[in-house]
Amino acid sequence: MNHKWNYQPPTQELIEAAKALGKEIGISPILAKLLLERGITSAADAKRFFHPQLSELHDPFLMKDMNIAVERLNQAMGRKERVLIYGDYDVDGTTAVALVYKFLQQFYSNIDYYIPDRYNEGYGVSVQGIDYAAETEVKLIIVLDCGIKAVNEIAYAKEKGIDFIICDHHVPDDVLPSAAAILNPKRADSTYPYEHLSGCGVGFKFMQAFAINNGIEFSQLTPLLDLVAVSVASDIVPIMGENRVLTYHGLKQLNSNPSIGLKSIIDICGLSEKGITVGDIVFKIGPRINASGRIQNGKEAVELLIEKDFSAALEKANQINQYNETRKDLDKTMTEEANNIVDKLEGLQSRRSIVLFNEDWHKGVIGIVASRLTEIYYRPAVVLTRSDDMATGSARSVSGFDVYKAIENCRDLLENFGGHTYAAGLSMKVDNVPEFTRRFEKYVTQNILPEQTSAVIDIDAEIDFRDITPKFHSDLRKFNPFGPDNLKPIFCTHNVYDYGTSKVVGREQEHIKLELVDNKSNNVMNGIAFGQSSQARYIKTKRSFDICYTIEDNTHKRGEVQLQIEDIKPSEDR
Repeated sequence: MNHKWNYQPPTQELIEAAKALGKEIGISPILAKLLLERGITSAADAKRFFHPQLSELHDPFLMKDMNIAVERLNQAMGRKERVLIYGDYDVDGTTAVALVYKFLQQFYSNIDYYIPDRYNEGYGVSVQGIDYAAETEVKLIIVLDCGIKAVNEIAYAKEKGIDFIICDHHVPDDVLPSAAAILNPKRADSTYPYEHLSGCGVGFKFMQAFAINNGIEFSQLTPLLDLVAVSVASDIVPIMGENRVLTYHGLKQLNSNPSIGLKSIIDICGLSEKGITVGDIVFKIGPRINASGRIQNGKEAVELLIEKDFSAALEKANQINQYNETRKDLDKTMTEEANNIVDKLEGLQSRRSIVLFNEDWHKGVIGIVASRLTEIYYRPAVVLTRSDDMATGSARSVSGFDVYKAIENCRDLLENFGGHTYAAGLSMKVDNVPEFTRRFEKYVTQNILPEQTSAVIDIDAEIDFRDITPKFHSDLRKFNPFGPDNLKPIFCTHNVYDYGTSKVVGREQEHIKLELVDNKSNNVMNGIAFGQSSQARYIKTKRSFDICYTIEDNTHKRGEVQLQIEDIKPSEDR
């Protein structure tokens, strides 16, 4: 591994503050320092961070247009109007549709849902979707996780006598659609206290407001929090503030009493006997829900998520699992093809971005390929394929670089675009691809920092093995759920040695199972270094080396810790 290790030793002031806070709340100064770096400076803040309460959720009526949205929904129900729940085909969109549909279905029956087809309709609100609504006599569409840029489509719906309530979290343009209500904490005129909700999170806030207005107990919303947790983890939004409260309680729900649809996915992933974490959602649950919209149609994911019969759910989960296998094969082939193209690019070393266009690539997997390219080359990446006479695609970014702004800077070349800091979607005329590539590269070159384009491991603290006590581990656990803005801490220990029992493992002998000691204590620590078997020879020489790692639960020995080794360097390399 060719990583650069980045460690900023704490100032004396920070050391003193960490000691004081640690003493006050009874945790190690090492962990108290991590709290301070997250903006948690008092015992009261720490209590809220370690034990998030649902009572801390913000009043949903603080969100602009919320009272109008609730009034319009109440009116629709009072008039017995047909209501359509419309959402994007990704995890955030399908969980949002499932959540709103499941909740409202308990109180109202004239309701339907709709997920656009990625291939025939593309992203967001489509004319085809509005035509479907008009044909089925829908009078109100609640759109989730998209819609904020659908100015023309919503005007078209208005001509047909259909109102819209938009629940979105993507960055709006200056001109907003003429919807009855627009719920979006990123609106320029928003005064809502938290702007990083997922699309499903915005849908949840809408249902929370509807429940308050109609005298429905909050306890009727709690079973839906598992869907919110899945959306927050999968959409890679910050897990601090209100998202932390929602995800913390959503994970509790997911582990104790998940909905039937999610339970069937948990069983298929082999997660039923273990505590499900944000990582399990990101790598196992989310990709399966996503695969439905990538390979077939996202509507199948909603059908699964609202299913009430377990055997029917299991059948649907098996089908979705098949889509995921297909997705993996496509992903592998396309990533290999993409790598071959990148290898042949002239001047790769001097480039700060990667833009690839291949007419034959599968539209459902280009986002994943863009992610892979950013991981391999540490550059913002845009991957495009042909859809009719358009080049459409996905962009992904590296840590700290706003790819949405880079795309917005080329907006005159685009037909459509939308997204967030780290992920965006876009489409343009095929003829514009070369100019877009040039302009995107120019913007990235001018705005990216050198350290954002290299493999850097940011180390949170240098510790010895003797610091890793059972209490330290149990206090560290309280930092869960981890995610953006609250990343799992990476620790570094210098001068460690093989205990003599480390060995290469894995189907292709690619990992190392380690037993390590340092020279400050007699603790033997278990570790696993994925994909780092090339280091095994050095480790066996009995010379000392440095490791950086995260601290995990040992899945084989309950109550014990296992170090997940991120990187290994000979001690003399420092």
